[in-house]
Amino acid sequence: MDLLRFITAGSVDDGKSTLIGRLLFDTKNILADQMEAIERASKSRNDGEIDLALLTDGLRSEREQGITIDVAYKYFQTPNRKFISIDAPGHIQYTRNMVTGASNADLAIILVDARHGVAEQTRRHSLIASMLGIPHVVVAINKMDLVGNSEDAFLEIAKTYQDLALKLNIKDLTIIPVSALNGDNIVDRSKNMPWYTGETLLSVLENVNVLKDKNTTDGRFSVQYVIRPQTEELHDYRGYAGRLQSGSLRKGEAVKILPSGTESKIARIEFGGQEIIEAGVFESVTILLEDDVDISRGDMIVSVDNSPIVSQDIEALVCWMDDRKTLKAGDKYLLQHGTARTKCSVRSIEYQIDINSYEKLDEVESLKLNDVARIVLRTAQPIAYDPYQQNRANGAAILIDETSNVTVGACMVE
Repeated sequence: MDLLRFITAGSVDDGKSTLIGRLLFDTKNILADQMEAIERASKSRNDGEIDLALLTDGLRSEREQGITIDVAYKYFQTPNRKFISIDAPGHIQYTRNMVTGASNADLAIILVDARHGVAEQTRRHSLIASMLGIPHVVVAINKMDLVGNSEDAFLEIAKTYQDLALKLNIKDLTIIPVSALNGDNIVDRSKNMPWYTGETLLSVLENVNVLKDKNTTDGRFSVQYVIRPQTEELHDYRGYAGRLQSGSLRKGEAVKILPSGTESKIARIEFGGQEIIEAGVFESVTILLEDDVDISRGDMIVSVDNSPIVSQDIEALVCWMDDRKTLKAGDKYLLQHGTARTKCSVRSIEYQIDINSYEKLDEVESLKLNDVARIVLRTAQPIAYDPYQQNRANGAAILIDETSNVTVGACMVE
């Protein structure tokens, strides 16, 4: 079975954790001892109902406050597919946690409270999902039971979101009316909303095609480690271990090592100690070349006929994640791109994106926590990258504070 990674996002109290809990409960992916623990923890509720949100809100502070603070990962499966669910916090101060969780997601479920409609965090999380190039977005209009399961209420919110989506890079959009608390249209079709004839949430998750979203054309192999045993039996062995971020590479293929530009051919590919003919996307392998080439961690092996951009001048969209310092032109950071790390400086802030209108704001002097902007960087060493929208794996980078070693910005290279 294939694997789908999906993230739930939205405003505070939109029901993200309850939705994941309902999915786990109705697909029978909760163990008996887990259920007993949840029932005991739910006894403090006045209504006597089981709080399914407790399945993902595991921190003591989360359970005391009834909010999600950190990203929670849950693994489950149905007869058709395996899933990793990523429950992101809704509070604005935890937006950076949402960026972290969404960076590897194939699909985003954005919840909207049917009573309140599209909120600021809905817009912010939708923008981030668009920036991160998440191919599939499902808008779950939750708590339909609190608006009398009204079709008019659903259609009004759906129209508002569709207008918003036109300004974003959302390729596949599905909108579903649900009640996570009651289980309406989550796993089973709701009898309370006979006017809705579309798919249930689980049906969408099981049937969305994620294989076509993988970049299988641009062979990009980031070197993580140089294997040089220097023993009698492996005296001349020189292998380059790493992960194929996208595309594929074959034995005998002519390749180029970046950023140096040196060319060679693949003499051998090893996987688990055994030789293979071809390595595919996301496979961790060891590559041996026909020539002795100066290669170290951070270098990239690519096909001669399909090379990325190699440059020291980089334009990128950045989501600023530091709550103590701001980003300004002239600031210096470390740029981590794949396995490569180099010093860089901020040349300029081109514009900031307004979260509510998605308009570009010029003449911005600095960025604070959760701001999104386009910036220009100058790196000390050349970086081999692809535009993020073309190749998510080779277009993503992070900015690191040199003194504290804290990640302060998530970058999507343009």
